[in-house]
Amino acid sequence: MKIFSFEKLSVWQKSRKLAVKIYKLTKNFPEDERYGLISQMRRCTVSISSNIAEGTGRHSAKDKARFTEIAFSSALELLNQIIISNDLEFLSNEEYENIRQDISEITAMLDGLYKSQSKINL
Repeated sequence: MKIFSFEKLSVWQKSRKLAVKIYKLTKNFPEDERYGLISQMRRCTVSISSNIAEGTGRHSAKDKARFTEIAFSSALELLNQIIISNDLEFLSNEEYENIRQDISEITAMLDGLYKSQSKINL
């Protein structure tokens, strides 16, 4: 079986694990949030790893960097949503801190990836 380049990226692996974590955590959210926070959080967390993967399929460094930028934005969107979820007490402080740490690591990795992709353009 062929292994694609994005599958080898640590940032993609971490973001995929974060998506699984978010899916599991949001199962415990109130039912009336099914089309609110649950849906939003699941979509943006999947968007992080999806944009990393899609970017690796692009030929120009500029396109690759753009998809990395979108993944970074999705991570910040998720951060906003976990802050609100914690405010609403849908997440425990421990769950919140754990996810926030994951997002911090992923955004730092995405920043490095973006910078390396942008240098190619110079």
